[in-house]
Amino acid sequence: MFDLACLLTAGPDTARPLPPHRDWPRGGDRPVLALHCSLAHAGAWSGLAERLSGITLTGFDQIGHGRAPDWDGMADLHDAATADAIAMALHLGQGRAIDLFGHSFGGTVALRVALMRPDLVRSLMLVEPVLFAAARASGAAAWGAFHADHLRVAELMAGGDRAGAARLFHGLWGTGETLETLPEKARDYITNRIHLIPAQNAVLLDDSKGLLRAGGLEAVSVPVLLVEGAASPPIIAANHAELARRLPQARRASVAGAGHMLTLTHADELAALVGPHLASS
Repeated sequence: MFDLACLLTAGPDTARPLPPHRDWPRGGDRPVLALHCSLAHAGAWSGLAERLSGITLTGFDQIGHGRAPDWDGMADLHDAATADAIAMALHLGQGRAIDLFGHSFGGTVALRVALMRPDLVRSLMLVEPVLFAAARASGAAAWGAFHADHLRVAELMAGGDRAGAARLFHGLWGTGETLETLPEKARDYITNRIHLIPAQNAVLLDDSKGLLRAGGLEAVSVPVLLVEGAASPPIIAANHAELARRLPQARRASVAGAGHMLTLTHADELAALVGPHLASS
């Protein structure tokens, strides 16, 4: 596991092991690092990447996902993903700041990188970052119903009902299909990793990493695009309202008809937002 304290001062020539990753050269050498959501893998960015131009997009598999090592039940998932993201940013940028895309859990990691290593970040596109503690801090009405549903996933897991937990979580945050209608391979992939969801609660619900600390978000000086699906759970809009209030250069965009997995279901609409956003930095 990487030492985050060491990565605070690491330079581009620092040799560090890189996580499994995939590159999409799209006709330009401007590096973009994309961080996937929970229960996915780097390939989740392929649809968006194929619709972009003038950049080279790179995605990596987070611990417990894709070709990355399985989670051992002990390592801090957010620390691990953040360390891998910093290592990848150093590798891709080679002394230059790069653009970061992050979806859901990956969006919270991208935001943490911007807070820890602002020298590495040129811009941020955060697609529904699930820092639910932001909505909680703002006193949003959406918090209560969301919190009850979310904790139910952990309760089902604690009761040994892995399939039920996966079914509930996918119903709340999936593509709109029920878990049972997914191909067997995709269904098994989600169910086999559902234990990663309650393991993130301290970060996402209680902000155990201090992403919302006083003065932190206000110091993020790069352009930030917050993208949400218009049909997503109300907690997402509440999160975005609080983040946009505190991030100096934040802009919000809503994709009509889209839910949480808009990176997969509405790649055309998302791609249309990327060009102007990158041009702003």
